[in-house]
Amino acid sequence: MGQVIISISMSLDGFVAGPNDHAGQGLGEGGDVLHDWIQDEDPAQMFGETGAIVVGRRMFDVSGAWDGNPPGGLPCFVVTHHAPAEWDGPGSAFTFVPDGVQAAVELARAAAGDKNVGIGGGANVCRQALEAGVVDELELQLVPVILGGGLSLFEGQTGTPLELEPVRARQARHATHLRYRVGRR
Repeated sequence: MGQVIISISMSLDGFVAGPNDHAGQGLGEGGDVLHDWIQDEDPAQMFGETGAIVVGRRMFDVSGAWDGNPPGGLPCFVVTHHAPAEWDGPGSAFTFVPDGVQAAVELARAAAGDKNVGIGGGANVCRQALEAGVVDELELQLVPVILGGGLSLFEGQTGTPLELEPVRARQARHATHLRYRVGRR
């Protein structure tokens, strides 16, 4: 069985999107720089070990549902209280999960088989997954920029403090890629 890995880009001041993120501007004002590192990566390597992804409804909405094509072409499980009618039903590339992040991760694990489950679709769903204790590793693409505001990854994080054990660090041109094993006190 694969691992559950949060993988998300973050500014040095802790933001995963700039201010005023909305549909058509999913990374907010000035936030596009958070994904500049992707141009240096091999897409096959980025998704090669991942078998399914979990995202939040807000990310689904601000991304415009990725025009019906989930990232990496992977099975995509969207945590939401209300599934959008235009995307809910047979043949949809998305599965809407009203029962919370734990249920979404369980469904994604089944779909992923021996591969990993990726969570990276929004700060809120990442926080929920960390608080639920379903995350094995946290992978941050730390981008050398100060956004000064926007959507914070860890603001509002509650529960037991997380202990992060360093697994890997790799410096690249547009980001420092940090990977930690997630523990609890």
